[in-house]
Amino acid sequence: MANVIVIGAQWGDEGKGKITDLLSRSADVVVRPQGGVNAGHTIVVQGQTFKLHLIPSGILYPDTECIIGSGTVIDPKVLLEELAQLHALKVSTQNLFISQTAHVTMPYHRLLDKASEERRGKQKIGTTGRGIGPTYADKSERTGIRIVDLMNPDELKEKLEWTIKYKNVILEKLYNLAPLDPQSVIDEYLDYAEQLRPYVVDSSLKIYEAIIERKNILFEGAQGTLLDLDHGTYPYVTSSNPIAGGACVGAGVGPTVIDRVIGVAKAYTTRVGEGPFPTELHGEIGALLGSRGAEFGTTTGRPRRCGWFDGVIGRYAVRINGLDCLAITKLDVLDELAEIKVCVAYELDGQICNHFPSNASQFARCNPIYETLPGWQQSTENCRTLEDLPKEALNYLKFLAELMAVSIAIVSLGASRDQTIIVEDPIHGPKRALLDVNGDPLSVTTDE
Repeated sequence: MANVIVIGAQWGDEGKGKITDLLSRSADVVVRPQGGVNAGHTIVVQGQTFKLHLIPSGILYPDTECIIGSGTVIDPKVLLEELAQLHALKVSTQNLFISQTAHVTMPYHRLLDKASEERRGKQKIGTTGRGIGPTYADKSERTGIRIVDLMNPDELKEKLEWTIKYKNVILEKLYNLAPLDPQSVIDEYLDYAEQLRPYVVDSSLKIYEAIIERKNILFEGAQGTLLDLDHGTYPYVTSSNPIAGGACVGAGVGPTVIDRVIGVAKAYTTRVGEGPFPTELHGEIGALLGSRGAEFGTTTGRPRRCGWFDGVIGRYAVRINGLDCLAITKLDVLDELAEIKVCVAYELDGQICNHFPSNASQFARCNPIYETLPGWQQSTENCRTLEDLPKEALNYLKFLAELMAVSIAIVSLGASRDQTIIVEDPIHGPKRALLDVNGDPLSVTTDE
């Protein structure tokens, strides 16, 4: 039995969907603990592309239970669209379960999100405009609507009549927007409620029962470490806690039940939206990474900003999440480069800075200090073992492992499931030696 958290070790978009999909074949339960439709996971299986925002990636395995936890915020319309997409592709959703205490994104949340972002002007954060921040704000303000409220028509009507009246004042007076009709919203969401009712459960209890039965549980994080509300590049962050500790809160489990934490990082770095990005590349190489990596947001379609691998934020992700190992994705994107740079430290106000500064203005002044490694300039997309990789690619991976003082368990070389080197299965234990900070990356061991 193993309970494993998968989290993003950069600014999100690291390829967590594929890694979760791979690990789900060994999992009995996959839990989505936080985030909302601002997250997007793209999975490619036998040429079919699945783009999921709320439903855990494990849904593609018919025997895997998938739970949307209490820490998520759910847009029922989008969730039902995802269900319809899966049904059209003959994917069963009978093992999907939704937390009754998850909060619901309402129409006024989306309107307020977009209006607030526009009003910020140059101070904009770069939100997806999907209403995530306002939904979490209402949750904290204790005025939110939860899934359990949708299940009770009388209670939903009472809460929404008051809430929409209050929100309409803001929409009209502050943003000059048309007011919402309470009855139309109530009718729309009661219809959603009936369609979602068969999936609604006490998710924390269901997860606890799986723990007691010693099932393998995978906790699938959304977004990434540097987007964490408390520990990311605030204010250019999301509205939840994508770090490992947030998975326990959002799922409703204690930290003692977690066995391992795996971080997912690209072989380079990307981010979407506003905010400092020390290793960002604006020229030809940045464009090459964006083109080869198909760097467009799953949720928004916005082009991602691309740059060299940042070891400083990598070490920070290891520390803040207690990472046991890493999955490195999109190594193949670097195949054409003659040389590859890695940020090993920052220069900040004339001093060397080895740690991620939590002060936003300081982070904005950080300049990367690079080490340059030789590229391999040959395709890696068909490599399936460590031995298949060019020597320079192996050396690059080992350099990252040593820089962050954490082992690499998985290497992804493309979008498809089979374009992967699994050095170690984080759920079932080692198949081979890890790409260890002190070991030989090609040494073979067994767990017998």
